Amino acid sequence: MAAEIVNPRSDSKSGTGADGAPDGAFDPAFALHRGGKMAIQATVPVRDKDDLSLAYTPGVAKVCSAIAEQPELVHDYTWKSQVVAVVTDGTAVLGLGDIGPEASLPVMEGKAILFKQFGGVDAVPIALGTTDTDEIIETVVRMAPSFGGVNLEDISAPRCFEIERRLQEALDIPVFHDDQHGTAVVTLAALRNAAKLTDRSLGALRAVISGAGAAGVAIAKILIEAGIGDVAVCDRKGIVSADRADLTDVKREVAGFTNKGRLTGSLEDALDGADVFIGVSGGTVPEEAVAKMAKDSLIFAMANPTPEIHPDIAHKYAAVVATGRSDYPNQINNVLAFPGIFAGAMQVRASRITEGMKLAAAEALAAVVADELSADRVIPSPFDERVAPAVTAAVAAAARAEGVARR
Repeated sequence: MAAEIVNPRSDSKSGTGADGAPDGAFDPAFALHRGGKMAIQATVPVRDKDDLSLAYTPGVAKVCSAIAEQPELVHDYTWKSQVVAVVTDGTAVLGLGDIGPEASLPVMEGKAILFKQFGGVDAVPIALGTTDTDEIIETVVRMAPSFGGVNLEDISAPRCFEIERRLQEALDIPVFHDDQHGTAVVTLAALRNAAKLTDRSLGALRAVISGAGAAGVAIAKILIEAGIGDVAVCDRKGIVSADRADLTDVKREVAGFTNKGRLTGSLEDALDGADVFIGVSGGTVPEEAVAKMAKDSLIFAMANPTPEIHPDIAHKYAAVVATGRSDYPNQINNVLAFPGIFAGAMQVRASRITEGMKLAAAEALAAVVADELSADRVIPSPFDERVAPAVTAAVAAAARAEGVARR
């Protein structure tokens, strides 16, 4: 009731339509977003003075004193162990780019409600008014005592790599850049099943990744960890190879662990004879280049809203086609990964999310539909109720096996 008084959602017409659309025309997106998409809700009643004295003073002082004496009790007597900070600076929002912290908030709220809906994890959207790497890191470190995990979201490359690495070094809670690792986990899961469906192993595949940003680098790393035969990463100037003099530090690192075939040239050159295309870059791949891929190729064109290879063209040549869109089969959707990964990590109070935990998440996700495979079903639907429990259990088990679990 109090929230409605502060932020009414119904018929306010202060310069807008009844649904809140700026131009006055009805738009269901504005109607849904009016007042925001989330709220804080109490888990205990405050009905009378006895409830108040327990939930707040004087009862709360006993709990505070106990935590002061035994800091680990904060996990048992506050929400810390079940809440994630969703942190952004608004520089790489969806397909919108650098739109700033305020404009990013609807996306961060959306992320928070996906955490709750699909993983049972509470999350708080936090949009920072700085794009300075050091300031972002300092801010997150200072607010970390309130949270059990940090999900970095929509922070542009290459800063996102340093921010994640330094926060992982500074904090003893999971820090996870979803644009990198969520995308990588779901891509690997779908690729495992696509390979299985076409009677191949990962080790027999040569992949080409279009895009050397956050997602492309993380996908390359997890595919190598999973044992793919070879992978070449391409940026706007072509194949990322050790002989190029224009590479950033991150791309130089990528060149060091990819492209065993020592390919050079353009994306089109890399696709000649390739088994797999993975697009996380935008742009358009010419059909002539797609036609030169190996027989029964696997095409994951994931740019939104326009895939690098349109599904109609991809289906002419590929055995399996995936996109980032919800209106085509095999959507590579991060919501299949991040809620369960955080739920599993926080369930065992993991100090970090390891490569082994990410690989376990991908294997568990692939296994959900392993007995139901078809060309249009190599990855589960986000609404498949088996997904979050499977990923959560696999990540928790992997955390224990890798010695990062604290319970």
